[in-house]
Amino acid sequence: MRSLPDIVKQLIIVNVLFFLGSMSLGGSAYDLLALHYPQNPKFAPWQIATHMFMHGGVNHILFNMFGLWMFGGTLAQMWGRNKFLFFYFSTGIGAAALQLGINYLQINEVVDELVGAGFSASDLTKTLQAGQYNTAWLNEISQSQLTQLLTAFNMSMVGASGALYGILVAFAFLFPNTELMIIFLPIPIKAKYFVPILLGSDLFFGFSSYSLGPIAHFAHLGGAVTGYAMMWYWKRQQFNNNRWDL
Repeated sequence: MRSLPDIVKQLIIVNVLFFLGSMSLGGSAYDLLALHYPQNPKFAPWQIATHMFMHGGVNHILFNMFGLWMFGGTLAQMWGRNKFLFFYFSTGIGAAALQLGINYLQINEVVDELVGAGFSASDLTKTLQAGQYNTAWLNEISQSQLTQLLTAFNMSMVGASGALYGILVAFAFLFPNTELMIIFLPIPIKAKYFVPILLGSDLFFGFSSYSLGPIAHFAHLGGAVTGYAMMWYWKRQQFNNNRWDL
């Protein structure tokens, strides 16, 4: 920890403090600080930032903080405090944006079907905002569609995983041949292979009916895509700035 850049130490400390506070306050802290769907009554604008410091359990925060310590320190040393902090929040927000976008598509897919069957869109929204559903909806949609609607509308997002995935992509972008020792793999694997495998698993679980638990796979992908886009842009800008005009 002594050689760890101050900004990474500070982020880890803030995350731990939020976690301890949420454990003390219980559900009220998650209602206030986790990121909810914008039409959900529990949504508040500050959740776009605060959800990144909330975690769902000990394993969740340990994994994210270990990743932040392991990979974030190197990037922060290279970039400095402000650039690293900008990247961290940008990828975290990018992760939330993609997950909310997926939720929007899932909700509207079912709502459009119900509206087509004669239900009022405003009544549907009011019923969902009240934390309820109309059993008559099941005459028009399947149980799985109802579950999809209720889950997407009522789910909340917590964790720094989106920002961590952005950091992982940036690390692999800058140090592709660095060999990593991963707990569940018996042999070292280069960063340029490990990150695509990780993203491929999120893509698989995001689109399939299989599940490893309440994991926002598209948030992971959103953080990774945002991180890659930023790295690509910064590399291009560096190339243009260093180019000689003949």
